[in-house]
Amino acid sequence: MNIVMVGPFGMAPKQTMRLRALPLARALAARGHRVTLLLPPWSNPDESGRAYADDGVQVVNVPLPPLRIPGLFHIWLALTLVRRALALHPAVVHGFKPKAYAGLTLWLLWYLRRLGIHRARLVVDSDDWEGAGGWNEVEPYPGWLKRFFAWQEWWGLAHADTVTVASRALETLVWALGVPRTRVCYAPNGVWPTVLSTEVPRDGNAVLLYTRFFEFDLGRVARLLATLSERHATVRYVIAGKGFRGEENELRRLLAGTAAEVRVDWRGWVEPAQLPRLFAEASLAIYPFDDTLLNRAKCAVKLTELLDAAVPVVAEAVGQNREYIVDGVSGLLVPPGDGDAFAEAVLRMLNDRALSQAMGAAARERMQTCFRWEAIAAQLERHYAA
Repeated sequence: MNIVMVGPFGMAPKQTMRLRALPLARALAARGHRVTLLLPPWSNPDESGRAYADDGVQVVNVPLPPLRIPGLFHIWLALTLVRRALALHPAVVHGFKPKAYAGLTLWLLWYLRRLGIHRARLVVDSDDWEGAGGWNEVEPYPGWLKRFFAWQEWWGLAHADTVTVASRALETLVWALGVPRTRVCYAPNGVWPTVLSTEVPRDGNAVLLYTRFFEFDLGRVARLLATLSERHATVRYVIAGKGFRGEENELRRLLAGTAAEVRVDWRGWVEPAQLPRLFAEASLAIYPFDDTLLNRAKCAVKLTELLDAAVPVVAEAVGQNREYIVDGVSGLLVPPGDGDAFAEAVLRMLNDRALSQAMGAAARERMQTCFRWEAIAAQLERHYAA
């Protein structure tokens, strides 16, 4: 089958295409399909016009227009994606996110199909909620653009031949739009078969916070770390990640003067190649997650990485966290917003090394058994051929 995947942006700095579309494309290519990724690299223009092969997948960064004239730039880029997609004579065009350039491309292709210009099956992937209560509340878009993205999301999900969703919450949201269940494919983020790194022995008192900082209230996490420091004499923290707007600096300020301040090892942004070493250092990881529509809908890649690395995790029972973690078996889930329960769960893990190691091993086994990219691609393949 000839499959074209279209992104709303390039491989960086946003990660949807690198961490979701590309793994799915690789898995489909391994099953014998021809897969091309068409990317509009407006956020990384140095990639403009660059094409390369990646594990059997052809990655094409379409050329950007020479002048960024508002309106004309967007129309030119959307038409370029449409033209490039049709030139490949695809059986399926799969847009990743129903918004921005991917949404515009699918909208144009839908009307062109009605005119008989092509017969490709049109698929939309939703890995986040974009409209009210979702990314529109986080990103500083102007009002008109928020309304446009909300319309794109509604239109794309309602008109696609198949909608792929990364979480159970998104599945129910798409059903609520009136999309028949037979047209919705649950495709959570997955993992590859890997060999665990044993570079660094786990530190029995190191608690890892691996995050982008926007998923939780910073004050609440600062209070959690301060409480743990008061109740455990030797606990220390490794905080890895970079916020969208410097949130890590605000967390540092909130920890100033608390018992946790001197126990934090601030790592900042960690390159993907260094993650195995980071994970090997941690005795356990905490995964705070406010109970919001945005969090309920998302499918956190960072959580899948932690679990697949056999890092024991204490997480709040919100959204897809409950799909990945079996409470008391492959990790501990606590009620969202309950700081006391969170602290007790972390202390339980810290004080029972055998328990935490068993849960880490069970987490790894669950990820490798239930969430392999190969199996997710096989299910997606059946929807492509429907």
